[in-house]
Amino acid sequence: MTTMNLEFKDGVHVLTLTDGDNDNTLSQAVLEEYHGALDRVEAFEGNTALLITCAHEKTFSTGINLPWLLSQTPEKSQLFVETLERLIYRLALLDMPTIAAINGNCYAGAAIMMSGMDFRFMRADRGRFCYPEVNIKIPFTPMMIDVISLIPNKHALKHMALTGTAYTGEECKAFDIVDDIFPRDQLQEMSLAFAREMAQKDRQTYTTIKRSMRQAIARHQLA
Repeated sequence: MTTMNLEFKDGVHVLTLTDGDNDNTLSQAVLEEYHGALDRVEAFEGNTALLITCAHEKTFSTGINLPWLLSQTPEKSQLFVETLERLIYRLALLDMPTIAAINGNCYAGAAIMMSGMDFRFMRADRGRFCYPEVNIKIPFTPMMIDVISLIPNKHALKHMALTGTAYTGEECKAFDIVDDIFPRDQLQEMSLAFAREMAQKDRQTYTTIKRSMRQAIARHQLA
C-alpha cells in the first residue's frame, strides 16, 4: 500500500494514513487500498478492533480529491462514487469495534467516513471536523445521510450539514461529535489504549449489538 499502512499491534489492527503531502485525499486508488486493508482486517480470526489514525500532524483527510475526480470520465466518476459508498458502509457495519484518532482536519467525504466509526477521538488543540458539501455543491446521497445521522447531537448535525460549519476539537467534544479529545502528544496513546480494551470484546456479540443499532444502514446496504 502506498497511501496507508496496516499494522497489528497489541490485538488491534492500526490503519495509519500516510499520504499527508496530498492531505490524504480520496481517489479510486486510495479507496481500493482502504478496501484491501479491510479485507485483511475482516479475514482475521478472533477478537480484534480497528483503529484508523494518521501520520500527519495537521491534516487527517480533506475528503475527495476534487481535481482528480473532475478529470475522470462519467463512468469512472460513477465507479468512484459506488466504491466510496461501499467503503462507508463497510466501516459503519464492520464486524468489530472501530475507533478513529482524528489528529487534524477531517473534512467532507472523510468526515462522513469517520461518522460511521463506533468511537471518535480528536486532537484538542488543532484540527476541525466539517461537512462542507453544501458549500462545494455536492449533495449527500441517501446512504451518506444514514451515516451522518449516527452523530447523536442533531442540532450540531443540522448546522454542519446545512451551513458547512467546521467545529474544533473542543466544540466536537461539547457537541458529542467525538467521544473525547486529547493533547497532540497523548491522542495516539490514549486511542490505542481504548482500542486495546475494545479488542477484548467478544466479536460476534459486539457485531450483533452494533448492527442492531444501525438497522437503517444495514437495510440500505442490502437494498
